[in-house]
Amino acid sequence: MKYTPHTDADRAAMLAAIGVESNDDLFNDVPEAYRFPTLDLPQGMSEVTARRHFERMATRNATLSTHPSFLGAGAYYHYTPAVVPHLLFRGELYTAYTPYQAEVAQGTLQIIYEFQTLMAELTGMDVANASMYDGSTAVAEAALMAVRQSRGKRNKLVISRGLHPEYRKVLDTYNHGIDIDEHYVDLDAVSGLTPLAAVEAALDDKTAAVIVQYPNFYGNIEDLRAIGDAAHAAGALLCVSADPIAITMLQSPGELGADIVTGEGQSLGIPVWYGGPYVGFFATSQKLLRQMPGRICGRTVDTEGRTGYVLTLQAREQHIRRDKATSNICTNEALVATAVTMYMTAVGKQGLLQVANLCYQRSHYLIDQLSALEGYERLHEAPFFREAALRTPRPAAELNRYLWEEHGIIGGYDLGRVDPALDHAWLLTATEMNSREEIDRLVDAVRAFA
Repeated sequence: MKYTPHTDADRAAMLAAIGVESNDDLFNDVPEAYRFPTLDLPQGMSEVTARRHFERMATRNATLSTHPSFLGAGAYYHYTPAVVPHLLFRGELYTAYTPYQAEVAQGTLQIIYEFQTLMAELTGMDVANASMYDGSTAVAEAALMAVRQSRGKRNKLVISRGLHPEYRKVLDTYNHGIDIDEHYVDLDAVSGLTPLAAVEAALDDKTAAVIVQYPNFYGNIEDLRAIGDAAHAAGALLCVSADPIAITMLQSPGELGADIVTGEGQSLGIPVWYGGPYVGFFATSQKLLRQMPGRICGRTVDTEGRTGYVLTLQAREQHIRRDKATSNICTNEALVATAVTMYMTAVGKQGLLQVANLCYQRSHYLIDQLSALEGYERLHEAPFFREAALRTPRPAAELNRYLWEEHGIIGGYDLGRVDPALDHAWLLTATEMNSREEIDRLVDAVRAFA
């Protein structure tokens, strides 16, 4: 039996309101030959047979647990402690969504508060929110915030081309159709860094912010302090899209003068999956708190002095007049933020440093070994953290295809996808999940590639 809330009279009234006589009339614009096609579906299966069928299909998938991978470019293979999924999929956490009713959502609100606290400490900033979809939308929201806080006086963004190319596309989409001027600064071809002189030349009294990635898309470690000093001298903000693993070892963006710090939280215990769901983080200084978009959880006390958690400073379009809202971010990745909070708590500060150190050591061993091969050399000279680009004697796409077909290895990122002139360039990473044996296996395979 199917439940439907509409009576025949209700349906007749709705059809009359839109000027048609029957449900069939709703399909008149669809050519008759395509309205009700015959579906060539296989015979139905029992539950047991269907389960076995899909299990056999699943074994055909290539997974990161069965194939060595050196592909990063914004999503990285890290170990997730068993405690994270064990706790995350408990019903009280897995089914929790938007905690509007504070009186019945104290647990979820406390986790959000802890997530914010951890992110503020990690980034070196004063405050953080818990309401970003992913790293790309977080940096786009930072750009809008930088323009907004100038109260209409500044509408120019100076953007490093070291920012992830997909983040740049999201940023362009956000800014399309509104009065924001985007000025892109090319990287120095030798160092692979954002040239300070070019940033200074682009700054003027209309510049709201300089946007830079740390480390940048090519893995190179930008000089944030110098870029931030230049931005601040021109009255602009410094917005940084940061790798959360890198900044556990490097100086935090907050220490280096950043005004807004965003990033992708996937590295913090979230599997690569199929591109998501992930979670963005967003942190800023106290003076910009009221311009911060999305959801913020605060800690307070009730009338009896007991600690309680509440949503606060919600300048969202759902809650107040749309023309006063700071963002159209209207949900969050609370479950993923919960997983990140669990990961950071379980691993701890020393554990994060150990993960960062392993990434640094193994990626440098990888790049050193590959650079020793004939025809392979660093694309840039700047210091890198856990990812670096190499020039290759043959197209990177061919190299990746060979590694997969002949050795079952997932190679690096083909930079020809970003710039056709870089079709002979390869972006590779190594994390704590890449053993020395796997790295040596990759190097031997590349050595044999002719």
